[in-house]
Amino acid sequence: MATNDSVNILNSAYLAVEYIDSFLPDNPLQQPFKNAWNYMLDNYTKFQIATWGSLIVHELSYFLLCVPGFVFQFIPYMQKYKIQQDKPETWEKQWKCFKTLLFNHFFIQLPLICGTYYFTEYFNIPYGWEEMPRWYVLVAQCFGCAVIEDAWHYFLHRLLHHKRIYKYIHKVHHEFISPFGMQAEYAHPLETLILGAGFFIGIVVFCNHVILLWVWVIGRLMETIDVHSGYDVPLNPLHLVPFYAGARFHDFHHMNFIGNYASTFTWWDRLFGTDSQFIAYQEKEKKQKLMTKKKAN
Repeated sequence: MATNDSVNILNSAYLAVEYIDSFLPDNPLQQPFKNAWNYMLDNYTKFQIATWGSLIVHELSYFLLCVPGFVFQFIPYMQKYKIQQDKPETWEKQWKCFKTLLFNHFFIQLPLICGTYYFTEYFNIPYGWEEMPRWYVLVAQCFGCAVIEDAWHYFLHRLLHHKRIYKYIHKVHHEFISPFGMQAEYAHPLETLILGAGFFIGIVVFCNHVILLWVWVIGRLMETIDVHSGYDVPLNPLHLVPFYAGARFHDFHHMNFIGNYASTFTWWDRLFGTDSQFIAYQEKEKKQKLMTKKKAN
């Protein structure tokens, strides 16, 4: 009975969104995108699309999304939004991070990406334009993927902080106490595999078109680069996502090493009380700001 009610609610929500979508103006980019997509299908094999297309999407998305945070360090005005203002980025750290990223991307992640084609063939995942889900379906699927990945990340990330194994794997990622965007995937190869597995679980559950692979890659990179950016910038559209953790939440994890283990949302840390030190730290900061204002007045 409860299952039927849930299905009815989801169907009603889907129909409501579909109805609203029918009143929205046509997307001017849809036809050019359709032409580009069909050109890709006509000129490249499924293996090339799934393998090299996925690699290009990942690399372009990763480094383009890192650009704003990289540029911020050269803009004095943006320094007021930097969370750990006493720990500026250095060229030495960024170069070290970049070299490790290249290794992880091409020697750890690329072999995994090469399996994308076989995944789509095994599960009969379509590539065609006509089978492509509508935008609101993709948004819902990405949110589902994020919820699953967040749960996986919380428990495995917390396990990697166990004193018996921390120094062997996760310590690499914590070399930077004050994180910056490019550091999001700076990690031990085993950590890349362990925590990265959470990314694929949602794909197995929700994927009904190859486009979801790419949209979810972009969405996940957008989130992880944002929380590692080291800047809490106002008007960040990701802050509109319910229960979104954000840069300040994860920055505290790098500074404190304990607590705030989730990747995207705050509910697991709140449920298990692993955000208690972060909450206490926030309260302390608020009191200090109030004291500073009183002294200034």
